[in-house]
Amino acid sequence: MALLHFLIVFFCVFHSVFAASLSTSMVQDQQPLLMEYHMGPLLSGPTAINLIWYGQFTHTQRAIVVDFISSLSSSKPRQSGQPSVSTWWRTTLKYYSHLSTRKASSPPLSLALKSQTLDESYSLGKSLRMKHIVRLASKGAQMNSINMVLTAANVNVDGFCMSRCGTHGSSRWGLRKGKGKFAYIWVGNSETQCPGTCAWPFHQPVYGPQNSPLVAPNNDVGVDGLIINIASLLAGTVTNPFDNGYFQGPAEAPLEAASACTGIYGKGAYPGYAGELLVDSTTGASFNAHGVNGRKYLLPAIFDPSTSKCSTLV
Repeated sequence: MALLHFLIVFFCVFHSVFAASLSTSMVQDQQPLLMEYHMGPLLSGPTAINLIWYGQFTHTQRAIVVDFISSLSSSKPRQSGQPSVSTWWRTTLKYYSHLSTRKASSPPLSLALKSQTLDESYSLGKSLRMKHIVRLASKGAQMNSINMVLTAANVNVDGFCMSRCGTHGSSRWGLRKGKGKFAYIWVGNSETQCPGTCAWPFHQPVYGPQNSPLVAPNNDVGVDGLIINIASLLAGTVTNPFDNGYFQGPAEAPLEAASACTGIYGKGAYPGYAGELLVDSTTGASFNAHGVNGRKYLLPAIFDPSTSKCSTLV
C-alpha cells in the first residue's frame, strides 16, 4: 500500500502542474475535499524522531535538517519570526482535535529529536531496495518513535526519481511477528539524480511551465528539497502511520494531509507557480516559514480538517 500511495505522491510532484491545478481549482470552486478517518490509531504522546544518515552529508546539511526538526515544537527555543515552522505543524495537530470528538482522547503528540546514527561507509552499498530502508530504519529506537532514513545524493534507492521522492510506512519491532509496529520515513537527496522532480520549485521542472527556479532558503537545492519531502511525509506519518488513519480516496492510492495539497506553498498557487511567498531581502531566497537558529524553510500546504481546504502560511 505504501508503494502505491507514493507512486501517486510522486506522480503529483512529477506532474505538479496537474496537482496544483486540481487542488487550487477545488479550493476556488469551494468544493471541499473529504479527509476520511479510517478508525486506526494515530501517533500520540512524546514521540522521538531518530535520524539515520546513510552516506555522506556535510555538517551544514545535517544542521539544516536538525534545526527543522527542532523547529516543529513550540517548546523549543523562540522562533526567529512569523510565520513559523511550529505554526505550520499545528495544522497537522488539528487532526487530533478532530479525532477527540469521535474517540477517547490520547496524550497529545509531541515530537523531539532523540538520536542520530551516521552510516557514512555505505554499509549496505549504494544501491538499496526498500527492505534495506526498513533494515536501516530498525536501527533506531522503535517504541514511541519515528525513524527517519535520509540517503545521500549518490545513493540509488529502488523507485527513487522514477516513482517517488520518499515514502513512509511501518514495520514490526525487531522485524519479527508478534510485536508492535514502529513508523519510519525515508527521503532521498535529489540534488544530482532528479532535482527537477523532487526539488521543485528550487530547480527547473522536468515537465510543465519552465519558469525560473526559486532560490533555495538554505542555499542547498538538494537539502531544501529534502526538507519539503520530509515535511510532507512527516505530516502523513502522524496522521496515517499504519495505513488506516486519515486519508482521502481509495486505500490503494490514498492522499494524506500534505500530499492532498501537492504543488501549493502559498496563496494564489497555480500550475508551475508555488504561490505568494516571502523573499529574503539579502539572498533573494523564497520561503514561507521561520525556524530556530535563524533558519528559513519552504513547507508544503497542509489539508486543514477544520476548513476542508489546503492551508498555507502565506
